[in-house]
Amino acid sequence: MSTVDTAQSGADVIPEPNGTVQSSRRRSHPVLSFVARRIVAGLLTLFVASILIFIALTVVPGDVAEVVLGRNATPDRVADVRSQLHLDDSLPSRYWSWASGIATGDLGNSMASLAQGQVVPVSGVIKTPMRNSLILAGLTLLFFIPICLVLATWASLRAGRKADHAISTTSLAIGSLPEFLLGTLLIVIFFSELGWFPAVSTSETPLSDPKGLVLPILTLLAVSVAFGTRILRASMVEILREDYVAMARLNGIKERRVVMRYVLRNSLAPSIQALAQVAQYLIGGIIITESLFNYPGIGQVLVQAVLVRDPQVVSIVAIILAAIYILINILADLAVVFLVPRLRSEL
Repeated sequence: MSTVDTAQSGADVIPEPNGTVQSSRRRSHPVLSFVARRIVAGLLTLFVASILIFIALTVVPGDVAEVVLGRNATPDRVADVRSQLHLDDSLPSRYWSWASGIATGDLGNSMASLAQGQVVPVSGVIKTPMRNSLILAGLTLLFFIPICLVLATWASLRAGRKADHAISTTSLAIGSLPEFLLGTLLIVIFFSELGWFPAVSTSETPLSDPKGLVLPILTLLAVSVAFGTRILRASMVEILREDYVAMARLNGIKERRVVMRYVLRNSLAPSIQALAQVAQYLIGGIIITESLFNYPGIGQVLVQAVLVRDPQVVSIVAIILAAIYILINILADLAVVFLVPRLRSEL
């Protein structure tokens, strides 16, 4: 075994104070404890978020029944809607009914539809848009990973040179642009000037109209790649300066193997954190991007629910997005701990 391999494999062996090697069985308990702590912390965070969301929608000025009824707000209709929505109950009782419904899968009914005499479950309102948003986010992440790895590797191997400066400057410039401005520029270029792609999505099933996905994906991809490339590039530059990388090169190991085996492997933790932060960014970026391109996703549902004053739909979408955000954090932390042996020893 070479010196480099010994240094690398030694990272997985954690000696006890008396000189014995700590077994994986003994390390499993701290890991399980860490997993349990992260899950409990995530649930507590989601609980606090649910309270804040509920209070924020409750303290909005005006009677909810009158707001959703609009011009049809006769005294009898207002009383009927207030009864259906349990608006005369105490605030804790209303929160418990709302939160327990979510916990059991009952997302309630659209208040705007109730005002029109229709019963439309929120689950039916958000099902297809949520699927469409997941498609958009999934495709963005699918392209993000290879593009980000290639750009970050190229820049880090040429640190301080023209290629590195070009990639760093371009990513900084693109990353500083807000989504709506970047999306507008893409519409002007690829729709108005070149006529290659449509400016809006015209299909309720995005996969049946691939061209309608191009500009929304490019908008999300440009900002996320710019952000992820800077993080990975900085991490890889530090790793390239490590002694074991220099030793690998002195031992005659090919540069491609050095990059793949030592640099990229040790960049896993920063890569996962970058991917998690991009996934979290997509939660907010998708809402803006979907509105700009009229994409039939959850962002469009949220915007429409705000416009028609439907607090039930707004609250459900908000709590789902909060849950996804928290879940991404937990999964990223767990992935880093399981992939980096040194971190497991410090739990």
